[in-house]
Amino acid sequence: MKYQIMIDIMMLLLSKRKLSAQEIASRYDISQRSVYRYIDELNLCGVPVDVQRGRYGGISIADTFRLPSWYFTREEYTATINALNAMSSQVSDKSVISALDKLQSQQKLDKQNPNVCGNIIVDGGTWGDSKKFSDKMRVCETAVNERKSLLIDYISREGEHSKRVIDPYFLIFKQNVWYIYSFCHTKQTFRTFKVGRIKQASFTGETFEKKEITRDEINLNFYYNSVTMVDVTLEIEKATLPDAEDWLGMDNIEPRGNKFIARITAPDDGGLVNQILSYGGTVKVLEPLDLREKVRAAAEKILQA
Repeated sequence: MKYQIMIDIMMLLLSKRKLSAQEIASRYDISQRSVYRYIDELNLCGVPVDVQRGRYGGISIADTFRLPSWYFTREEYTATINALNAMSSQVSDKSVISALDKLQSQQKLDKQNPNVCGNIIVDGGTWGDSKKFSDKMRVCETAVNERKSLLIDYISREGEHSKRVIDPYFLIFKQNVWYIYSFCHTKQTFRTFKVGRIKQASFTGETFEKKEITRDEINLNFYYNSVTMVDVTLEIEKATLPDAEDWLGMDNIEPRGNKFIARITAPDDGGLVNQILSYGGTVKVLEPLDLREKVRAAAEKILQA
């Protein structure tokens, strides 16, 4: 009985997206304390159920969460929905109608695929991410297209963890990374968020009116605003050339004897040093000398570890 209620709560949240503890408790004739206990157990099972207080409060499952692909195949979805449609037309059973609503809701989500456009497929996720990134992109694109506010769980580069409500205006693809340009209710200004750093995203149920914004008004150098830029000259060995071309771009690399030279302008942060070190000595810094020293010091630290 306990696990049946847990599954029912999960399916209910997938369908309704946000409910109060009192609504769930009344539906299953249990205490609110039991509701929160079931929520804790669902979280332990990997279902991202969130409890929020305040204006956008309630119990919800992140809109980036979907049932595993093996839960139902596409054919099984269609066959089940057809059977339930036929049954509901003959029998007025609330449980049948409820099941039909849930399945149709999930099927609608599965049909949305913002990463396919004509003959172009875009996948901004990492290898083996099990479509989690695609699910986040689906939610972000829906929010932009339908002007829906999002509650996001965001982790900055510095490790700062925050929850904030945003009004998404545009999706930006820059340097092979997806960003979402939004009005942030917390900061009361426009901010650019990296989609890959959004841990969870849920629709708040609110919509917003878009202000007229031109491309020229959007700062597309947002990543570099707080980072010092540096002109870098690198020497690259031939064996590493394909990987270096993927990183730096072929247009920035030219041959010199048996090796290759790359001239770029890059952010002078720890990420640049780590990227150079990842090539295991086959990419060397020629200029500037202080960056060369940072790479050398980081390599020595690795040797001493």
